[in-house]
Amino acid sequence: MATQNPGGNLGGPPNIPVADEPGSASRKASTAGAVNTHGHNTIYLDTSVTFEAYHFWAERAREEEKHFETVGATTQIKEVFSRAEKKKKQQQQAIDAAPTNAVEKSTSSPNADNESDSRFGVTTSEWEHANRAARTATWVSIFYLIATDILGPYSVPWSLAQMGLGPGITLYVVFAGFAAYSGFQLWWQFTGLDSPKYPLRNYGDLGFRVYGNWARQLINVLQSCQFFLNVTLLIVSKGQGLAQMARGANRQGFLCFVVAQLIFMLLGFLLGQIRTLQRLGFLANVAVWLNIFVIIMSMVVIPVYGPNEEAAAAQSGVAIGEAIRVASYWPEGSGVTDRINGLMNAVYAYGGATLFVELMAEMRRPMDFYKGFICAQVFIFVVYITMGIVVYSFQGQYTFNPVYQGIPNAAYAWQTVGNAVVLISGLIAALLYGNIGIKVFYAAVLRDVFRFPPLETRTGKITWIFMVPIYWACAFVIAAAVPQISQLGAFVGAAFILQFSYTFPPILQVGYNVQRDAILPEEVFDPATGQSRRVDGGLRRILRGFSKQLFRNTFDSLYFICALATAGLGMYAAIIGMTEGFSKGTVRSFSCQSPTGS
Repeated sequence: MATQNPGGNLGGPPNIPVADEPGSASRKASTAGAVNTHGHNTIYLDTSVTFEAYHFWAERAREEEKHFETVGATTQIKEVFSRAEKKKKQQQQAIDAAPTNAVEKSTSSPNADNESDSRFGVTTSEWEHANRAARTATWVSIFYLIATDILGPYSVPWSLAQMGLGPGITLYVVFAGFAAYSGFQLWWQFTGLDSPKYPLRNYGDLGFRVYGNWARQLINVLQSCQFFLNVTLLIVSKGQGLAQMARGANRQGFLCFVVAQLIFMLLGFLLGQIRTLQRLGFLANVAVWLNIFVIIMSMVVIPVYGPNEEAAAAQSGVAIGEAIRVASYWPEGSGVTDRINGLMNAVYAYGGATLFVELMAEMRRPMDFYKGFICAQVFIFVVYITMGIVVYSFQGQYTFNPVYQGIPNAAYAWQTVGNAVVLISGLIAALLYGNIGIKVFYAAVLRDVFRFPPLETRTGKITWIFMVPIYWACAFVIAAAVPQISQLGAFVGAAFILQFSYTFPPILQVGYNVQRDAILPEEVFDPATGQSRRVDGGLRRILRGFSKQLFRNTFDSLYFICALATAGLGMYAAIIGMTEGFSKGTVRSFSCQSPTGS
């Protein structure tokens, strides 16, 4: 008797007929107990669908998209600034695509999603049309969204101070190049596996289609941890900002640092009850322009007023009153740990690949993703390097992380402007990270493991109300216990961001290449019957697929191993840096003394 072949099985047993149509009997069995992890239909996580089916429908979708009408870049830029109206139009298109009886069918039958000829009463063609109608993003909007997600160069000058101008700029170039290569790998995989019939929604879905459910679970857990620690980092930095603002121009005021962190956490408690990202969309756009203002302001003010020596001494232990030193090579006195921590902050700066799949899932023509991606990478790199060189050149060993808190007390007004503006944008970012992080945790743990109902249900909404304060309280505890923004940022970069930007893309590419290239000419997928048949499986099939692009697959495998080694080295250096900070007494857990010296 033939058995089903999971889409993530690289080898697969030979001579297996696979039912691919959504209403097949095999699908009924596989979806009956499946879990809807991200608010979409269980169809996306069906293990009965083969790689051949995903790839066939993806190729057909890309051919159809070649004939879609496109608008000029000017019109696309205008659309970026009218997202609310665009969202209404998109929702109406999706509603128009689904007939009224779909709702009736879904409410009348508890197993409507398993009907033999429809999903929730919607036929296959109608389902595909609705999925297409929901995709309206263009490459210009993708440029904007990538810049929104990645742009945050406040640690770049400090990174250069740890590595020196020569090694620092070189490593930023190298990591930018590999980040671009990884981004293209995710793009190649997405365009080869996504279709309106089987749409890809997130990074975890990509891992599922290449390696299976274990990869999706791993990716979802790491993604949730990354967003959680991003919130923790924001609590530390914004707590520093509040304490610095409270000190005043005459440095007579005082706000306990841990209390400042607690205030930021309480704001998260209250505003974190917003469940839908749509309500945060406008604020996210505002946050981008606030960050751009602070970047420009910092580069203008710092050359005039110089460094904040007191803050740098409190953070890094440098001596006050020395001449500013700008190192062209490895800085004198910097150890391997310092250099690696500086490098990991560079990794943190390029950590945008986590959401690339989600961004491509919004595009009308995913093949155009590379346009927005290239423009965003160039723009971000130029901003990072320019700001890093300007600030480090005028502050030297006194460079502070984050940069706007390194504005000296003599320019308290500008220092406060930077803290106040970034406090607003940081709160918005924390709400976004917290929102996504809680949803991913709810999907990966509460739904998959403990079988909780969808988040939109009454039970789900009640659970959300209690999860938000618990989430923020846990983030506060870590932030107050380890108030070392540079070392904590290095740890997050090494343990999580590096995986999504540098470790996962190449190994996913290898798995994708092996499955695609192992398909023999006689192994034809039949869309009419929804069946595909493999003539062999196991190690023989894997070796055939791997050898088809031997050099590229070998390079990507080595790239994966090197990225893992770099991650391990980065985590080790970050932990050593944290330990040294505590042993020297420059930082204390749950302390009133701020890392800025206030």
